[in-house]
Amino acid sequence: MQFKLIVAFVDDAVTDDVMKGARMAGATGATIINNARGEGIKRQHTFFGMQLETQRDVLLFVVEQHLSRKILERISKIAGFDEDPGKGIAIQLNVEDAVGVAHQVERLKGKIEEEL
Repeated sequence: MQFKLIVAFVDDAVTDDVMKGARMAGATGATIINNARGEGIKRQHTFFGMQLETQRDVLLFVVEQHLSRKILERISKIAGFDEDPGKGIAIQLNVEDAVGVAHQVERLKGKIEEEL
């Protein structure tokens, strides 16, 4: 079984919704890193010299490759990436090798056969 790593940078206000949606699309879990900060094309607004920033979370999903695009699209839709600049991004990377995923393999065997 081949895996992809999906890395999503989302507003912390939508983290729970993104997690629920990703699970519905086939993700078996994620690692969440809180309080990340980023800067895009548009600089953040300031108020009396202080930057106004929204908190970001980084979500790391190791997912089966046949489910990865569906999960990526679900994350994008829920987080609203294409609605406004600065909502966040998600990328997927090939995973060359992984350990500690035997429980995922067992759980996903049937689901992958249905998808194919």
